[in-house]
Amino acid sequence: MTGKNTTARRRATIGVAWCALLAALPATAQTAADPANDPGEGETVVVTGSRIRQNPLAQAAPVTTLDNADIARTGLSSIADVLQRLPGAAGGLNSRFNRSGNNGNPPDGGGVGAGSSEIDLRYLGSRRTLVLVDGLRFINGSAASGVPGAVDLNAIPDSMIERVEVLRDGASTIYGSDAIAGVVNIITKKRQNGFVVSAQGGAYPQGDGVTQNYQLSWGHRDEEAGISFVAGANYIKQGSVFAGDRSYYAFPDPGATACTTSCSSGTPNGRFLINNPVTGTGMNLTLKSNPLGRPRFDPADPTGANSDFKEFTVADRFNFRPYNYLLTPQERFGAFVNFQGDLGDKVRLTTRMIYNRRTSDNQAAPLPLFVGPDAGNGNLLDTISIDGTNPYNPFGVTLATGNAGLPRNYDFIGRRFVENGPRRYSQKVETMYLGGTLDGKFAVGSGTWYWDANVIYASNTAKQVVQGNVNAANLARALGPVADCTGACVPFNIFGGEGSITPAMIDYITFQQRDRSEQAMVDATFNVTGTLFELPAGPLGLAAGYEYRRQSGSFTPDPLVAAGLGSDIPAQATSGSFDVNEVYGELSIPVLKDVPLFRLLEGSFAARYSDYSTSGSRTTMKAGVSWKPFDDLRLRGTWAQGFRAPSIGELFGTPSRFDGGVIDPCSADATGTSATVRQNCAAQGIPAGYVQTNQQLPILTGGNRALKAETSESWIVGGVYSPSWASGVGRLSLEVDYYTIKVDNAISSIGADVLLANCTQTNDPVACGAITRSTSGAITQIRGLLQNIASLKSEGLDAILTWRSPSVGAGTFGLLWSNNFLFEYSTTLPTADGSQTVRRQGTERGDQAYPRFKSNATIDWSSPTFLASITGRYIGRVVEPAYDNHVMRPTLYLDAQVGWTPGMWDERLTLTLGVNNILGKRAPDCLSCGGFDPTTYDLPDQFGYARIGVKF
Repeated sequence: MTGKNTTARRRATIGVAWCALLAALPATAQTAADPANDPGEGETVVVTGSRIRQNPLAQAAPVTTLDNADIARTGLSSIADVLQRLPGAAGGLNSRFNRSGNNGNPPDGGGVGAGSSEIDLRYLGSRRTLVLVDGLRFINGSAASGVPGAVDLNAIPDSMIERVEVLRDGASTIYGSDAIAGVVNIITKKRQNGFVVSAQGGAYPQGDGVTQNYQLSWGHRDEEAGISFVAGANYIKQGSVFAGDRSYYAFPDPGATACTTSCSSGTPNGRFLINNPVTGTGMNLTLKSNPLGRPRFDPADPTGANSDFKEFTVADRFNFRPYNYLLTPQERFGAFVNFQGDLGDKVRLTTRMIYNRRTSDNQAAPLPLFVGPDAGNGNLLDTISIDGTNPYNPFGVTLATGNAGLPRNYDFIGRRFVENGPRRYSQKVETMYLGGTLDGKFAVGSGTWYWDANVIYASNTAKQVVQGNVNAANLARALGPVADCTGACVPFNIFGGEGSITPAMIDYITFQQRDRSEQAMVDATFNVTGTLFELPAGPLGLAAGYEYRRQSGSFTPDPLVAAGLGSDIPAQATSGSFDVNEVYGELSIPVLKDVPLFRLLEGSFAARYSDYSTSGSRTTMKAGVSWKPFDDLRLRGTWAQGFRAPSIGELFGTPSRFDGGVIDPCSADATGTSATVRQNCAAQGIPAGYVQTNQQLPILTGGNRALKAETSESWIVGGVYSPSWASGVGRLSLEVDYYTIKVDNAISSIGADVLLANCTQTNDPVACGAITRSTSGAITQIRGLLQNIASLKSEGLDAILTWRSPSVGAGTFGLLWSNNFLFEYSTTLPTADGSQTVRRQGTERGDQAYPRFKSNATIDWSSPTFLASITGRYIGRVVEPAYDNHVMRPTLYLDAQVGWTPGMWDERLTLTLGVNNILGKRAPDCLSCGGFDPTTYDLPDQFGYARIGVKF
């Protein structure tokens, strides 16, 4: 036992000099789960961020590391959730997102990502963070609604993870495309003897969000035979939390107790923007009550006693929020096999097999069935006429959209289809990953060279079933002339109140939507590394290699959706592929050693040439320096070029609609609108008194086969100070790194909010040309196809302080304090007369916060049999510019955990209890997020969990 703890404390002492430890975890995360796996003094291995073999304890790059024990200490059941707690991480997709329904498909062609979890470093987007498994690429996710350009971390079985290394530096020269913001390298279990089993359960005080996590792995090592085998499996089930079960989030505006304009105009009693058939004047009506048949209408007094209608007001809007998830349910089953075996004295075979299956659900409120020229569907629903012979039409005339020779006499009818229940989206995603590696060594002179050859085949398939969609062609027939509604057709009652739509009507106009998405990857690499020759300060190291990769992907929507006949998310089929050939070289150059003020001075240089079949060729370079003026201090700096080739979705994605929550400045009820904007709106022909009917505006997006690769330039300057003079009070280390990353030719579409602002404030012809309005003034489409038009800049500083005390009684105290300061995050987009830069630091942009300061601190006490820790996670203040700079207050979360390893069972049993968000802190109100920002903040209330772990 003593030897085990000594080894663990040795690693804790030098850990910060090697890497920035995961800030959200207890300080005991510095200890190793298996000291037998520790590299021996002077042993050289391949480390994250370099292909040259070196001593990992002398690693100069800024790396954050955590092992499987550290992950378990968070009480979280997804590696993505763990990584998203890093102060330098911007969050990303996770299970707190409920992005289905009529949001549509985001502009990147990757689909809505329902059920996926991703990691975004430096706020540059998950597509600019490369995810590796054992230093090799992992396949991008499948969303069942597009072709994603980022890895879904939920596709990687948790039970296989030995540790995770996060490189906080650009590495395109080493690993190729996507490594602009950094690299996440998941190291899998390869050496284990016996069984390791754990079971964890947790829930919120209300009894929902129940999460189960079961993990099992077994390994066998035979040193004489040169064989190591590890296999394992995990089952994770996460329960749901509904917004309706948290009173504070029961309405779209957090804390509200009644509907405001944020609620929906699609109500069970309907909203009817119709011209009076007698006077021709416009009416904005809804039902007074719920007539089950044909409502009464009096054209002489539309809202009088002889009419079932009244004026539509804010109070009549529909509260869709209770139907939505705050935490989406999902199940994950994963299994893996790792095998290593010697083939003679100098060659080793490694095989890796991974299978993962995820089932998940998203849900939206019952379908808001919008028809008419102002509906903004972009399909048949916008042109539907409701015939005067429809038995439920109370107006006595055909309601026409201006097509087929009939004059337009209505703008919009919205009817919440509550009789058909909520829209449910169920995903099943299966991932298969097969890898084989041959590695060995050979002698050149007095030196040893190492080589490895790797082949990977990976695929995933996502299937999605959607309940609650409507066949627009059948709906048009059911609303059309009654004489044409024959056979299976049943006339549809869009005018009656809740309960007026019968089961026969539902059966005729609804269908079960089935979508499918697939991706496949073949990757072959060859690497060689060794020493060219000895210099006075040490060996000149070289690594070189070649990589061939082919990626393909497709998205196949339901045939009715592809035909434009759905009433929910519109989409078209997408398919495409690319291949790439790459070569690289890397040098490690010792310059000075053991001379005054130069205990060590090393340089590094790397270059990579990539040739893509779709986006052309690109050469990137990287240079770095590491200087130890004395033993206690290491200073380092790197300059790196990076690139990101456009993904399949970005290249081949067909035009599709995304409904973004945007306020139309021309709406009469828009707040904070200037006189200049009012004048410009009038000059653009928008009628006085026009009011935006729905805050979700239809945005047309799509891929572009002419896209080129994004390019980047980054600087990292910092160092690690581990003062020997502090040894009397324990082991102390401070790591500080300044970074700046600039991305040019970034793939983007101009945001709908930017286009609207530029058009209404300055009459910018480019912006105004991308916006289409109906004659009533309503926005029917905003176009923003992907282009290489943006530039991004992320600048900040990481600071990590680690302290471990000497022995205090039976244990030690520890402190781990990690911080990120965001100096700048900006996006620059072109305008008609130049460019426009939007600075995001200190702001919130609807599900993405950019706090200027994030900090995590953990204090713990640990002994061979007991652990206690408390972790504070601080998120700085941000404001929402789109909502009059609404202030989102600073937030501090506290997590606590205790663990016990009884000595009487030879320390094979561990019992753990923990509570995350122990104070039950509620996230700050986010008006642009519909409640709170799921990328940055926790759910309200405590999450308690208990775990038992056994080794045998």
